[in-house]
Amino acid sequence: MNQAYEVKLDVFEGPLDLLLHLINKYEIDIYDIPMAEITKQYLDYIHTMKYLELNIASEYLVMASTLVAIKSQMLLPKQEIVDETDEYVEDPREELMNRLIEYRKYKQAAEKLKEREEEAIHTYTRPPVVFDELIQDKTTVSKGNVSVYDMINALGKMFQRKKWDQPLDTKVSRAEIPIEKRMKDVLKMVKKSHHGVAFDQLFPYPSKTHIVITFIAILELMKVHEVYCKQKQHFDTLYVFSMEE
Repeated sequence: MNQAYEVKLDVFEGPLDLLLHLINKYEIDIYDIPMAEITKQYLDYIHTMKYLELNIASEYLVMASTLVAIKSQMLLPKQEIVDETDEYVEDPREELMNRLIEYRKYKQAAEKLKEREEEAIHTYTRPPVVFDELIQDKTTVSKGNVSVYDMINALGKMFQRKKWDQPLDTKVSRAEIPIEKRMKDVLKMVKKSHHGVAFDQLFPYPSKTHIVITFIAILELMKVHEVYCKQKQHFDTLYVFSMEE
């Protein structure tokens, strides 16, 4: 019996975070959201997440329904204003826009607080003391400029390029790949290259099991500061680097 992987990731912050990511990535005016485009991009992400059988919170699916409903309303013929006394027709996007603006406000505030916390960690009020051992263990590291949503987008594009849209596993296999082993394999491959490894190269086999395990392995390596992901700009190839570089 083929038992599907059910993976729960704590890196997802919610549907509003994904929408804000799309707005920033595609340089969309938050006050004039093109519903057809944002809905398509959002559903593409959901499709990829479901395809990988990641455990998507129901709130993501609720937001998908909301976006489709707003898009449908936007397609309806606009009623002509015959009289100035006619009741004001609210923009179907207004509630979503207000939620996004409010979310962005709190997200920016949280990021500033995090920056202050980082500054406070490196602030000392006592005379200089040599902490050679601690310095080696507490080296400040960079995680790159890539979010988990960028990685999911890279996976979706990889499926399209490699024509992996059809069911990947042709027969049932009981073999399971331990996360730890895949982490070692990925890390070994990344450390061999001084210029980073293209994201696609870490997924050589058209097996859903292999793809999911590799994706989780990369996230775990990022979590423990062994690797980081970067791309020069949006839509460019995503590269994975060893933190030792």
